[in-house]
Amino acid sequence: MKLLDLYAKLKKDIGYIEKELERSIDVDHPLLREASLHLLKAGGKRLRPVVVLLGAKFGKYDLEKIKHVAVPLELIHMASLVHDDVIDDASTRRGQLTVRSKWDNRIAMYTGDYIFARALNIVTRLPNPEIHQIMSKTLVEMSIGEMEQIRFFFHAGQSVRDYLLRIRRKTALLIANSCQLGALAAEAPEKSCRQLYSFGYNVGMAFQVRDDILDLCGTEKEIGKPPGSDIRQGNITIPVIFALQDDKLRPRLLDEIARIEAADGQTDISGFLNLIRGSDGIRRAEEVASKYIDKAIHALEGLPDIQAKKDLISVAHFVGNRSY
Repeated sequence: MKLLDLYAKLKKDIGYIEKELERSIDVDHPLLREASLHLLKAGGKRLRPVVVLLGAKFGKYDLEKIKHVAVPLELIHMASLVHDDVIDDASTRRGQLTVRSKWDNRIAMYTGDYIFARALNIVTRLPNPEIHQIMSKTLVEMSIGEMEQIRFFFHAGQSVRDYLLRIRRKTALLIANSCQLGALAAEAPEKSCRQLYSFGYNVGMAFQVRDDILDLCGTEKEIGKPPGSDIRQGNITIPVIFALQDDKLRPRLLDEIARIEAADGQTDISGFLNLIRGSDGIRRAEEVASKYIDKAIHALEGLPDIQAKKDLISVAHFVGNRSY
């Protein structure tokens, strides 16, 4: 099944969550409302609400309850993107102007803060302290992941392990907890919640690895921003780490990284991209992503053979093969 087919099946519930997202960021302050809506209308895959809904299928599916998890998790993702764009000095995302580009960094930061606050406010409508604890801990871990990314900017000596720990916090935990919290809100069995967490974690790891591959190999039309955005800001990702392990290629790559850093990212990076694309780093990174997808699918073994299980496998295959 293609992801679009899955979205079509869930169209009614996803549409309801979309309306709830818009309601959640409605505020009397006109500029704050406009900036928040701009971010929401830029769209996105809505992967996190989708896996929340699918996770909830393993329990007592009640959309009126589940929305109090699905909406906050997507809001957290949205807010993190606003802050990312400030750090990255990004002008576009998903082919649209970023909030910082349309307004300025100050408006972007406060918009992100507001959306984070709304997420925490909404989840408190569920009287389950465990859900509140998991979500707040996720925010803490995401912040640490972002700080670790900054700490490693332009650091060519970082290891694959450094990278994997960083993306675990930055990306994978939010997707893992989306799967888990959907099931938890639906009062699914504890074992099912654990399995869904494992599925989401591995999908999340693959998602970020694939994202980092696309940043180096995709076109601006495909990824909605100029390729090589990561290295411009100093973010050395797993294909680059692998490429740096090639003794013949390493000196030239180090020179390119130093040149890009000295120019503060404001320079031609085509030489760097050509070196990475011609290296073994892309293939090795793709193998890492594939292994995480295999682990994700394996994590579902033993769960009830309902349609949601098949749909989660479709999500995993989409993440592993996505080109946008």
